[in-house]
Amino acid sequence: MLVIEGRAFIDGELKNAAIGIEDGKIAEVKKVLKGDRNIDLGDRIILPGFVDPHVHFRDPGMTYKEDFTSGSLASLYGGVTCVQDMPNTKPPVIDISSLNDKKRIIRGRSFVDYGLFAALTAKCNVPALAPKVCGFKMFMGSTTGDILLNDDSRIHKAMVAVAPTGKRVSVHAEDDSLLKTTEEKNNRDHLRARPVSAEHNAIRRLTPYKGMKVNICHITDPSSVAMASSLGFTTEVTMHHLFLHDLISESAKLKANPPLRDVNTRDSLFKTFKEGKITMFGTDHAPHTLDEKSRSYDDAPSGIPGAEVYIPMMMNSVKKGDIDLSLIVRMGAAAPADAFGINKGRIEVGRDADLAVFDMRNSKKIKAKELHSKAGYTPYEGWDAVFPEMVVVRGEIQIRNGELCGEMIGEDINE
Repeated sequence: MLVIEGRAFIDGELKNAAIGIEDGKIAEVKKVLKGDRNIDLGDRIILPGFVDPHVHFRDPGMTYKEDFTSGSLASLYGGVTCVQDMPNTKPPVIDISSLNDKKRIIRGRSFVDYGLFAALTAKCNVPALAPKVCGFKMFMGSTTGDILLNDDSRIHKAMVAVAPTGKRVSVHAEDDSLLKTTEEKNNRDHLRARPVSAEHNAIRRLTPYKGMKVNICHITDPSSVAMASSLGFTTEVTMHHLFLHDLISESAKLKANPPLRDVNTRDSLFKTFKEGKITMFGTDHAPHTLDEKSRSYDDAPSGIPGAEVYIPMMMNSVKKGDIDLSLIVRMGAAAPADAFGINKGRIEVGRDADLAVFDMRNSKKIKAKELHSKAGYTPYEGWDAVFPEMVVVRGEIQIRNGELCGEMIGEDINE
């Protein structure tokens, strides 16, 4: 038995503990344990491995932007031990054939465990797909691929099909009929073209599905949070909507869907986050090449990378005393694991032995050249962050002393 000792986050607080690991699971959690191998981490903080419920690793079809190996490595370096990948690849994951092809292509190429979403379309065979996916994604706003679902009758048919499967539906909640197609020169123009009213109306149209397993992705506005919560939906927030706003830069590097909001909305959303009213983090890690992002604003694609830095940024906020550690662990680990039925997210017996270890004395500046995504840039260049010193996936040490020491052992959580 491997035993890892230190200040572990257990039952909502940091406690001196020994975590016994056998066959990839947490076998024992006690004050003192003797194993075949003991690792004493002293006063370092041991957290459950983090779960990112929203990544775009671009595999297959757009692997020049990212692939499962580079994307999962970036996540691993950020303390993430499980990701859930979105279906708008090329081809999109819309049926058993495209799902199986994607599973085959990425098998054995991930450093972290993973689940795959399927897109809800008018002709989607939900019962056949459900056992093989972590959830379903519904795009009420236009995106890559022919997977828009913004007709109420088709949405109803899809939701009725999903309900008995027990799977959660993650929704890109922008009402496509309220989005404008106009020339855009900067983030202000993009914000005007995709107003917050489109988000509000999309959530409002989901009212008939109150109490169903629905997750509102990349939520941008406190009113949206309140509305979604009143319907019993989970909510997910990105770092770029919490930290950035439309006037920070004219660059298309910050072009995203939904767009960065104005500073007042951003500040209100951050307050809502600190009050614990949002369910979980989700990076919406959506990398593009620097070449693509350097085009004219109108021609540049939407998407911001963030998989490697979101937890380290939050841990720096904890270090400064701005945010409580328990909120980060809940939103980054426990809540996404619970929402999608993943046996991770907590340090307790029977859970996967996924851990992220931080030395809170070691903060550093974020530098794009040191990150592992193919994107090659970050909107958080020069920001302070606390990266994990050690990351463990199912009992296997993947990162040690901040450096990769593991292999591509990631497994499909729905296999």
